[in-house]
Amino acid sequence: MTPMIAVKDLSKTFVLHLQGSTRLPVFDAVSFEVAAGECLALVGPSGAGKSTLLRSLYGNYRPDGGSLAVRHEGGAVDLMTAEPRTVLTLRRRTIGHVSQFLRVIPRVATLDVVAEPAIALGEAPESARARAAALLERLNIAPGMHGLAPATFSGGEQQRVNVARGFLVDYPVLLLDEPTASLDTANRDVVVDLILEARARGAAVVGIFHDAAVRDRVADRCFDLSAFRTAA
Repeated sequence: MTPMIAVKDLSKTFVLHLQGSTRLPVFDAVSFEVAAGECLALVGPSGAGKSTLLRSLYGNYRPDGGSLAVRHEGGAVDLMTAEPRTVLTLRRRTIGHVSQFLRVIPRVATLDVVAEPAIALGEAPESARARAAALLERLNIAPGMHGLAPATFSGGEQQRVNVARGFLVDYPVLLLDEPTASLDTANRDVVVDLILEARARGAAVVGIFHDAAVRDRVADRCFDLSAFRTAA
């Protein structure tokens, strides 16, 4: 079966141009595949490159070498060579992303923040907002808060809004960067259920889960990036 994600010989080094072009190697020769319905957990110590790799999979960073192919509408797109507008299309239709921090336009209501990805794909606003409201309630964001801007919320509440936005669309690929960080046990369990449901419908999931109990529940296997560190 063709993998949803195929990474081969990926390498990344940051160059600090304002500090004498100092080079900071991150990883080298990273290769793995992720199938539909599978969850791969990225593991390794702080600085191993987990977040850098996840951002590369989302197209935020362009690695220095190798290939990074994602299945998209029946074909494969290599993010190493894709045009910016192609990357934007992948983000809209194929790749969902839950980061550690919610970044949204100030003063936009929470309900609209969560519904926006579905509306952008052509769903009727009323339908998208109704589904967004149901998902927010499942994540214990009360209806009375849906009209407020997320900036007024606590860190844990903002993270739940972030999760709701990332899971509203049934993306074929999901990238999760500490989705349960700052959440209590009850809300953590809701997020775990959402991940398991995404896997059950066939999503390929790549995530960073520092909570070992969460990782054990959602991941099929782990990929240790510490083995791919490069010397400075």
